[in-house]
Amino acid sequence: MVSAGIYLHIPFCRTKCIYCDFYSLPGRDEAIPRFVKTIVEEINRCPVDTGGWVFDTLFIGGGTPSILEPKQVEMILQALSRRFDISGLREITIEANPGEAPEEKLRAFLSLGINRLSLGVQSLEPDLLRFLTRIHDAEAVYTTFRSARKAGFDNINCDLIFAIPGQTIHNWESDLKRITNLGPEHLSIYSLTVEEGTRLHRLVNSGAVAMPTDEESVNRFYSTMEFLAERGFHPYEISNYAVNGKECRHNLHYWTNDPYLGFGPSAHSYDGRQRWRNIPDLDYYMEQIESHQSPVIDRYTLSPREKINEILGFGIRMSEGANLALIPDKYRVRVNTMLDEILEKWEGYLKRENDRLFLTRKGLSFADAIAVDLMLDENPGMD
Repeated sequence: MVSAGIYLHIPFCRTKCIYCDFYSLPGRDEAIPRFVKTIVEEINRCPVDTGGWVFDTLFIGGGTPSILEPKQVEMILQALSRRFDISGLREITIEANPGEAPEEKLRAFLSLGINRLSLGVQSLEPDLLRFLTRIHDAEAVYTTFRSARKAGFDNINCDLIFAIPGQTIHNWESDLKRITNLGPEHLSIYSLTVEEGTRLHRLVNSGAVAMPTDEESVNRFYSTMEFLAERGFHPYEISNYAVNGKECRHNLHYWTNDPYLGFGPSAHSYDGRQRWRNIPDLDYYMEQIESHQSPVIDRYTLSPREKINEILGFGIRMSEGANLALIPDKYRVRVNTMLDEILEKWEGYLKRENDRLFLTRKGLSFADAIAVDLMLDENPGMD
């Protein structure tokens, strides 16, 4: 049996943030009842054989899934229960935005078995929140967090962003202090990235917005690690910190190449052999399901080379490193030869201990470049 996860993509939100490249739609609340019916139908018709899987995590993301009413979430959970054995779920996460999840709704979510809350804080500074086009303020963060505690949530994540144009060291340290003082169990901390197709991308390309330098971002990254370590948060993945025992199990499925099923527009799935994704278009997604067609637009089978690249690329992001024992014996010689070269090139940044490949502390800020170097080239015998 292999552990697995389920992801539900709820694309609705109140506003489209300047930096967001996830599939999300503001101003479409009228479509929510129809969407709930179609995602239930997608779940009912799922053709994947999961007989050898044990589902232990469920992540309800988006968008802002807390926009849904508890009864609508319950309908989706009931569909999952009818189609799959989800009795082994240990972690069920729902994302919410500050100011958009009152205590009564959070209490109802908890009663459905949802036991982890992820809050999109991003910043507590008014000017930075306006730049990011977030519609909450610091007080909404405090209120929603306290409401979640009153409702009974004992596992709360807060998302924060650094390297925002105009963000000072004082701003960032203040955000970290105020958020850690609230006492969350988990923090997801991201450097603001300029994703193609976003409004931020257009502003940067036009010269209207200047991003912080790489050096500034790297310095902020390391100072954050030190700050959080002093407060009991360990970085189990490059962007994710947790107190002991509160790591996000669902995200670990992605980084350790476990199987998972995704439902909803733009959702991705992986069965250990193939990857596929749904159309990132709400109306087309609903029309496909209502006409008894598949919403899948892209499906491919991973070659041995691609699987190895994922083992290495995802694995080095985690504090426990990439598990080289997962690489089939027939490819070990080629992989070891490549690793010898890469370890020499990145000496001091990358290290190997038995069957684990790790980034050193110095190497963490070079993870993307090192991952590129670790990718095996195409080879007739591996594709």
